[in-house]
Amino acid sequence: MMKNKTHYTLLVFLFILLSVSEIIGQEIIVEPYLQDATPTSIHIMWETTEGGTCKVQWGTTKELANQSERVFSIVNERPSQIHRAKLENLSPSTTYYYQVMTGQTESEIYHFTTPPLPDEEKTFQLVALSDMQRDDEHPNKFKEIVEEGVLAYLSQENDEEDMFEKLGMVIIPGDLTKDGLVYTDWTNDFFRQSKKLLPYVPVYPVLGNHENNSDFYFNYFHLPDNGTPGYLEHWYYKDYGNMRIIGLNSNDDYTIQEQLDWLEDVLEDAERNDDIDFVFAQLHHPYKSELWIDGERDYTGDVIFQLEKFSARTGKPTVHFYGHTHGYSRGQSRDHTHLWVNVATAGGKIDGWGEYAQTNYDEFSVSHSDYGFVVMEVAAGEDPKFKLIRLSRGDVANPKDNEVSDIIEVKRYSAKPETPVCISPIEEVTVNIDNVILTASDFKPTDNSEHGETQWQVSRTYNFANPDIDIWNTHEDWYGNRDLNKGIDLTQQRITSLKEKTTYYWRVRYRTKGLTWSEWSASQKFIVK
Repeated sequence: MMKNKTHYTLLVFLFILLSVSEIIGQEIIVEPYLQDATPTSIHIMWETTEGGTCKVQWGTTKELANQSERVFSIVNERPSQIHRAKLENLSPSTTYYYQVMTGQTESEIYHFTTPPLPDEEKTFQLVALSDMQRDDEHPNKFKEIVEEGVLAYLSQENDEEDMFEKLGMVIIPGDLTKDGLVYTDWTNDFFRQSKKLLPYVPVYPVLGNHENNSDFYFNYFHLPDNGTPGYLEHWYYKDYGNMRIIGLNSNDDYTIQEQLDWLEDVLEDAERNDDIDFVFAQLHHPYKSELWIDGERDYTGDVIFQLEKFSARTGKPTVHFYGHTHGYSRGQSRDHTHLWVNVATAGGKIDGWGEYAQTNYDEFSVSHSDYGFVVMEVAAGEDPKFKLIRLSRGDVANPKDNEVSDIIEVKRYSAKPETPVCISPIEEVTVNIDNVILTASDFKPTDNSEHGETQWQVSRTYNFANPDIDIWNTHEDWYGNRDLNKGIDLTQQRITSLKEKTTYYWRVRYRTKGLTWSEWSASQKFIVK
C-alpha cells in the first residue's frame, strides 16, 4: 500500500513540475508571422523555447471567438520548436484577429487581412526589400528599415489598424541573414528586427547565397508547394489579385534546366489566366549590376529572356526583383515591357561607388548606393497598372527619411505616342561627316504620358537589318551620384563613326516613361561627304 502511495505522489510531483515548467520556462522566441495566404486560408507560424500544447485563437473581433488546436510542430534548435497552424474557411478581403498560445504562454493579439478574390479587382501594395544580412558595424539597420522605413511609410495615410489592409505581401529576394547556418542570425537578426511587420502580412522570401541552403530556412518558411517535385520551396509561385509573383533560386547548385522548364510552364499558365495582368519574379542574383559586376549571373539572363518572351506574347508587363548587389538599381528591357529592379539594401553593408569594378549599362536608368526598400502599388479593373516607388534611407554619411528617389508607372493597356517624323537630314541631302546631327519632331502623346526614351538607327541598308549605328537614350541616367542625361534633348542625336562618301538611311522611335514605344518613323536618306 505504501508503495502505491509513493508512486502516486511521484506522479503528482512530476505533473506539477511539468506544469510549472510550462508556465515559467516557456518563452516565445519568434513572434507569430504569416505564410502562404489565400482568400480563404492562411498559415501562422511561431517559435518557442520548448514544446507544449499549442493553439491559435482567432476571429473577426478581438474577442477571438474561434480556436484551432491543429498545430504542427518541429524541433528547430534543440529544445526550441517551430509551430505552424493553418486557419481555413476564412472569407476573402476580411480582417481577422489572432493570438497564439503554447502551454500557458501567449502572444499579443495581432491581425491580418485575407487576399481578395480576383474578380474583386482591388488595389493592393507589396513591399520588396532584400539583403538585410547583419552588418556588424550597423547591426540593427534592418530594424530601422522596417520600423522607420516601411511602417512609417505605411502609416502616413492610415492608422495602426488600417495600415496593413492594402499590403498584400512582403517579398525578399534573398540574403535574409549573414549566415543561414547560424541559429541566432535568424532569431536575433531577422525575426527580432522585423517583429513589428511580419505578424501582420505574409512574407515570401527566396534563397540567397548567405542562406547557405540551410535547414533553418526550410524550417522557418512554409511556402507554396507548387514547384518542381524534389525542389519544393526552392521555387514556387503565388497569385494575389491580378498579379502572379514567382520565386526562383539563382544559387549555383540550382541554376538548372528543370527550373527554367517549370518557369516556362508557369508563364504559359499565366498567359491563359485572364485574371492575371502582371507577372513579377524574384531571385537573388543580378544579370547585370552597375555597382558590382562580379555579382552577375548568366542564369538570371535566361530568366529575363523567358519573362520578355511572355510579355511580348501576352502584352502583360513583367518585373524581376533581385538583390545581391547592396544598392538600388532600376532598368528596363529595350524591346519589351519588362523592368529590372534591385531592391537592396535593407541592412547589408552598402556597395559604394568606386569600391568595386563597375559600369554604366544601357538598360539602367537609376542606380543609387543606398539603403532603402520598394513599394509596388498594383491596380486592377479596366485600367490595370502598377506604380513602383523607391524609398531611400540614404547612407551612413547622408541619411534620408524615406525620400522618393525613383518612381515609374506601367500600364497593361497604354496608348502609343504618335509616330515621330524625321526632320533633318532628309531627301538625300549631303552632310559634312563632322556635323551629322539627327533631328526628329516633338514628342506627341496620345494620352497624358511623357517622353521617356528614344532609339535612333542609322544603316547603309534600307531595311535596317544590321544597322551601323543603334543608339538608345533615356530621359535620365543616374550613375555615380549624378544624372548623366540631365538636360538631354531626346529629339536630337549627334552621330559619329560614319564613312565618307557613303549613303545612309536613318529612322527614330519614341517611348513613354511607362515603357510604350511608338511605331518607327518613315526612314530618310542622307549622304556623308
